[in-house]
Amino acid sequence: MSVTRRSLLAAGAIAFSGALGALFAGGSPASSRAARAGGGYGPLLRDPRGLLDLPAGFAYRVLSRAGDPLRSGEGAVPANCDGMAAFDAGGGRVRLVRNHENRATAALRVPAVAGLTYDPGALGGCTALDLAADGRVTGERVALAGTAVNCAGGRTPWNTWLSCEETEDRAGTAGCERDHGYVFEVDPARPQRTGAVPLTAMGRFAHEAVAVDPYRGVVYETEDAFVRPFGLFYRFLPDRPLGGTGSLRAGGALEALRVPGLADLAAVDEPGAEFPVEWVPVPDPSAAVTPIRHQDFGPGGITHAQKLEGCYWGGDGVHFVSSYARRGEGAPADHHGQVWFYDPRRARLRLDVLFGPAADVQLPGDSPDNICLAPDGGLMVCEDGGGAQYVFGVTAGGEVYPVARNADDIGGPGAPEWGEFAGVAFSPDGRTLYVNAYAPGTTFAVTGPWRR
Repeated sequence: MSVTRRSLLAAGAIAFSGALGALFAGGSPASSRAARAGGGYGPLLRDPRGLLDLPAGFAYRVLSRAGDPLRSGEGAVPANCDGMAAFDAGGGRVRLVRNHENRATAALRVPAVAGLTYDPGALGGCTALDLAADGRVTGERVALAGTAVNCAGGRTPWNTWLSCEETEDRAGTAGCERDHGYVFEVDPARPQRTGAVPLTAMGRFAHEAVAVDPYRGVVYETEDAFVRPFGLFYRFLPDRPLGGTGSLRAGGALEALRVPGLADLAAVDEPGAEFPVEWVPVPDPSAAVTPIRHQDFGPGGITHAQKLEGCYWGGDGVHFVSSYARRGEGAPADHHGQVWFYDPRRARLRLDVLFGPAADVQLPGDSPDNICLAPDGGLMVCEDGGGAQYVFGVTAGGEVYPVARNADDIGGPGAPEWGEFAGVAFSPDGRTLYVNAYAPGTTFAVTGPWRR
């Protein structure tokens, strides 16, 4: 039986099998019931400033806003704040690195900085923020420039950030002077050390997010493709695993996941269902002639999925999100979000959570995107769907509760609209949650009685 929005509304709190129990579930009535049951922090209160609604006892600070001047003097804070990670800078200080998903039409580009710019014609990249022990912003500067559509990414065990380009634009298109569709490594403390070097062996495709196995050094990658053929789930086997900064430049092998007999993950509608998997070498990771998802993977084919997005390592495996699937766009079934878990020791793939097709996209809880681990062992999940936009928490026991709601209405009269959340991350001590409102680009720090 598939888990739908309607069944969640009927059941209230729900638990799922998995390394962390339930991973994600939606619906504001279910969320309020979970909060009353003790899993959450209570109802959200309207923010008189009209920016971020939070539970009682919580407060936020605006760290950065698109259009304001960068403290470095390099230009304005770029637009379209997306994936993000928080790093320990010592002495209670925190360093944030933040993606900017800028396309050719972006009004606020990442300023081109010498030594950090890959392609002068591309407008995306990363910025880094330095935070004092009391949470004040003490520095803000460019960390990577001249890249395109920097969506999400992931941190490495050696404390760098892997920034992912969600595009396959070639030189000569969209204002680009060089090919795009790569992963770039960023040292948030010393960005000049990593520069702007594409990790070409990790493939050229519409990257979304990555997660690094801290024991084996394998890098898992999601491909965000919403037009058929849909994206693939990859693993990159570095020649120098866990070798620290620069080790990924040494090359390696790129493989794609195949579930024998399953052409598309959307066809699975039974949470808890497990499958053996195979890893198939990618014929041409550079996609010199043919995009990878179009390439010939042999008689067994390859397994696709629409809108593969969030990806993170937790427990003994990697979790990744398919944000939605739609029959009208070529998927074999409809859903409003799946969360999968891959266990590398057993080479098994398991569906943990499924939404839709009965989900109402006007209610919160559809289209999960970025995810991170919470201090209490549960999850924080960014929503990227229709209507109001939320950050939800999910306890290890499966209770769902609202954490934040975007109150900044960017729509027109009679047509309210709220930007998605992205880049959710906790400070190293677990006392502060950082999150971006994609539009207008805003970075928040949220403090309160987080359970640890």
